[in-house]
Amino acid sequence: MKSRVIKAFVFPLMIAVSMLSSCGMKTAYYQKQVPVPSAAWAAKFMPEFKLEIKDTTANHYCFLLFRHDEAYPNSNLWLRLKIKGPGEKTFKDGPKLEVPLADASGVWQGKGMGGIWEHKIFMDPKAMPQFKQPGIYEIRIEQLMRMDPLPSVLNVGLMVEEIKK
Repeated sequence: MKSRVIKAFVFPLMIAVSMLSSCGMKTAYYQKQVPVPSAAWAAKFMPEFKLEIKDTTANHYCFLLFRHDEAYPNSNLWLRLKIKGPGEKTFKDGPKLEVPLADASGVWQGKGMGGIWEHKIFMDPKAMPQFKQPGIYEIRIEQLMRMDPLPSVLNVGLMVEEIKK
């Protein structure tokens, strides 16, 4: 009797999950975080990310992943993406981006635990790489803060979500 009841719930649940996974759901297409040496992000250290784009008809959203401790001295972060597309020889500079990390009263906007704060920041589509052709894209993240090195930065990362149509 118990097995019938379990089967009655499991089978519809499996169907619902498979249906939802095929209709416009976001998936983490690419995600990587790079540790910052000595928790001090020097301007010359540019974390690099390589991802392969196969489907150029899909929509992609990019997120900056940023982790710092309580001693991070700023409420924001200035950065720039440098992008090299498939077949390109050099990196191209993207626009300068200001990334807010705290609100006007100084409260961190990310998720915190034990003095460590994690931020997942949606990147404006105008600043994101345009994946117009299939192949390997290389992306570097350059910090543009006046303070060099930038203290209390633990990790910098990139996440790309693919929106299936």
